[in-house]
Amino acid sequence: MPRKSAKKPQPPKLPKGEAEQVRIRREIGHDFALKPDGFGRQRLTTGTAEARRIYEVSNGGYTSTGGVVRLRNVDPLTGVTSLSRQQREAGQRFRDDFERSQREGLLPQSWSERVDSGRIGGGVPDRVLSAGRAYAHAAAALAHWEVAEAVRKICLEGQSVKAVAERTGDGRDVVVKLLKIGLDLLAVHYGMMGRKVG
Repeated sequence: MPRKSAKKPQPPKLPKGEAEQVRIRREIGHDFALKPDGFGRQRLTTGTAEARRIYEVSNGGYTSTGGVVRLRNVDPLTGVTSLSRQQREAGQRFRDDFERSQREGLLPQSWSERVDSGRIGGGVPDRVLSAGRAYAHAAAALAHWEVAEAVRKICLEGQSVKAVAERTGDGRDVVVKLLKIGLDLLAVHYGMMGRKVG
């Protein structure tokens, strides 16, 4: 009886358009949002605002032939013009904490971390713990669920104020107010501004 050879697992198909987005990012040097998957392919880091941005290239889709790259989505932190410098910085830092916590959790352990049997707590690397802790503490500083949701949808998911307002049924001014309150709370948490009294 002939032996059946085990088939190598086939990589799942990439979502529509992801391969092109990866290629464009690599061509222009915006590979900071890419990570290798289990099959060695470069992928967009899911769940990040950067992964949701769409790069479009004119002239047949290649920069090498003179195509111009346009970024279709505007970052809401720059799109809301009434935000202060501290609010923008706090929102960016919150986004960075979130993305770092997502990225660090996906990185493979180094051999020293696998071999080190003296580590207490199951061997979870400190960088993973600190990245997750930084994000959790910042998220806890947002205090109220409506404030937290507005900040999360706009800063982390990259949704526009208009989209959040349509989804919640609130006016744009309400969403912007919730966002500003959340960004002020984050700025206090990160030590960028003092807590207001009175």
